[in-house]
Amino acid sequence: MSGGDGIARIAYRRVLPADREALSLYIAALAGLPITAYRRAEQQAYWINLYNALVLRVVLEQYPVASILDIGAAHRGPWSRKLLHIEGEEVSLDDIEHRILRPLWRDPRHHYALASATLGGPNLASRAYTAAAADAMLEAAARAYVNHPRGARVEGGRLQVSSLYVWYKADFGGSDRGAIEHLRHYAAPPLAEALARQSRIAGDGYDWSLNDAKGM
Repeated sequence: MSGGDGIARIAYRRVLPADREALSLYIAALAGLPITAYRRAEQQAYWINLYNALVLRVVLEQYPVASILDIGAAHRGPWSRKLLHIEGEEVSLDDIEHRILRPLWRDPRHHYALASATLGGPNLASRAYTAAAADAMLEAAARAYVNHPRGARVEGGRLQVSSLYVWYKADFGGSDRGAIEHLRHYAAPPLAEALARQSRIAGDGYDWSLNDAKGM
């Protein structure tokens, strides 16, 4: 559900046992597919959907938590933990993002599609990705995030951005200027006009709080 601030939140406390079972069955069904035999466009949608479903399950298994960082060792999150087998190989969230999607597709828009279960990250899509709809969904997700204050904003003549553009600068042109050009591509007025006067990123931030619809 979307709050008045434009950030989508999930009512984790209202997820029923039947919903959890359905999620587990969905993940098991995806894990059982011979995905390497599918077309490239179908593989992309598959990996995005599997990643998002796994993040939801990981959070639900540990809920209530204040942040996804509270899951896993040393407050470093669940990303490196092997979560399931795909075609006989153990796979983690890091594997999906950094060993499959980022190097094989080289599409920075994936950063807008992958769930982070945080207030600082992009909104989780309200429907599953498909091969046919993926490009349009990625474009919409990019525009939504870039044009939200947690994505990019200019305050006092200084550009403040999500830490995503710093952590993954290599995916966004490899420099401040490259990241700004990416932002300008998706920015609507007046953000686009403000970005035209920027040449560097002045600061970045990211809210790791759980995207929990508390009380709902």
